Amino acid sequence: MMRKINTYTKSREEFARAVKVIPSGVYGHLGPAEGCFIPVEAYPMFGERARGSYFWDVDGNRFIDYMCAYGPNVLGYCDPDVDAAARAQMELGNCMTSPSTKMIDFAELLVDTVHSADWAFFAKNGNDVTTLAVMTARAYTHKKKIVFFKGYYHGVAPWTQKIDYPGILEEDVCNNIYVEWNDYEALERVFEENKDEIAAVISQPYMHGNFADNEMPAEGFWQKVRKLCTEKDAVLIIDDVRAGFRMDIAGSDHYFGFEADLICFCKALANGYNVSALCGKEFLKNTVSGLSYTGSYWMSAVPFAAGIACIEKMKKLDIANLLNEKGTKVKEGLTVAARKFGFDLHVTGMPSLFYLRIADDPTLSLHQEWVAECVKRGVFFTNHHNHFLNASLTDEDIAETAAVAEEAFEVVRKRHPL
Repeated sequence: MMRKINTYTKSREEFARAVKVIPSGVYGHLGPAEGCFIPVEAYPMFGERARGSYFWDVDGNRFIDYMCAYGPNVLGYCDPDVDAAARAQMELGNCMTSPSTKMIDFAELLVDTVHSADWAFFAKNGNDVTTLAVMTARAYTHKKKIVFFKGYYHGVAPWTQKIDYPGILEEDVCNNIYVEWNDYEALERVFEENKDEIAAVISQPYMHGNFADNEMPAEGFWQKVRKLCTEKDAVLIIDDVRAGFRMDIAGSDHYFGFEADLICFCKALANGYNVSALCGKEFLKNTVSGLSYTGSYWMSAVPFAAGIACIEKMKKLDIANLLNEKGTKVKEGLTVAARKFGFDLHVTGMPSLFYLRIADDPTLSLHQEWVAECVKRGVFFTNHHNHFLNASLTDEDIAETAAVAEEAFEVVRKRHPL
C-alpha cells in the first residue's frame, strides 16, 4: 500500500506572505531561486516544530530529517541536556557587556577535546571562522595567496566565491589558487610557481562537495601536505565546519593522523545554538589577538553553555562511532532498495556524513525524481549535498527510511522502465 503523499498548502500560503518582505521569500538552498538544486514542489517551505530526529512543517507533515538543519542537529532536536544548560544560563544572562566566564569554560573544554588546539576563538557562523583563519594566515606569513582544492565550500564571503558569481570582484579572488583534490604533485607545483607567496592551504578533511561522489584523501596525502606547508612556511587550515565531531571528537585532522595549524568548527558544536569556533596552534595565538575581528553577539553566554553540554554529551555517547554505525545501517537499507529496482545508488563519504547519487543518469534528473518522491513521503533528503546523522535516529526510523526509499524507487522505475 502506497504511503500518503504530502501536500503543502499552508507552506505555499506562508511563502506568498514571505516573498513580499524577504528576498526570494526563502533564500538559500531550499528557496525557489534554487530550483536547479532541488525539486521545489516536493519540499515544505516552512517548519513549525522539531524534536529528536523529526521536524514537522506548517501543514503538519512529519519528516525523518537527514539534513539536521544542514548539520547543527547532532544529538537530536530539543536535546534535554543541552536545552537545560542553555535555560540555566539564560536565567543568569546571555549577551552582556562583559562576557561570561562560560566563554573560558568552553575554550578550556575545546582545548582539552580537540587534539590540535591550544586556544579557541568564538564567533557565530562557519563563514566567520574560515574568514578569520585566512586573515590569520595572511597576517602571520605576510603573504597573500591561498590554495583551495576544487570542489571546496568554505562559506559565502567574497574570498570563497568565483569571479563569475554576482557581486564578486576580481580583487576578491585574484589571490586564490585552485588545484585538484588528492593531486599532491599539483600542489607541489603551485608552491614552486608561487614561491614565497602562499599564505595558506585551506581544505575540508575529505572532499565532501556537491554534485559528485565524496572522496577520501589518498593514503599519506595529508602527511605530505602537512610536511610541505611546514617547509614552505604556509599555514594549514582544516575546515571542519561540516565534518567536525562526526568523524572524530578530537577533530578530523586527528582522524587522518596529522595536525592542522588552524581548524574551524561550527555545525555540531552546540546542537543548534549559534556559535562557531576557530582553534589553533600556540604560534598563531598572538596573531589572532592582533586582528580587528569581532561581532555584536559573538560572546553570548547561552550558546557557550549549550556547547559545553553538547561536547560533554558527545563524548559520553562516543558520537563519531555511534553516528557511523547508524549511517552504515542507513546506507545498507538504501542500497538494497535501489538494487531491488535496478538502480545504481552510490553512497559515499563517511557514513555519519553520507552523500547520495544515483549514477544511472549523468543529468542527475533520475536522482532528483527519487529524492522528490522520498521527501513527499516524509524522508527529508536533498539532492546534491551531503547528509547528516544525529544521535536520536532510531532503528525504526532507519527501517522506515528504507521502506520509503524502496517505494520511491518503485515509482521512478515505473516512469523509467529498464
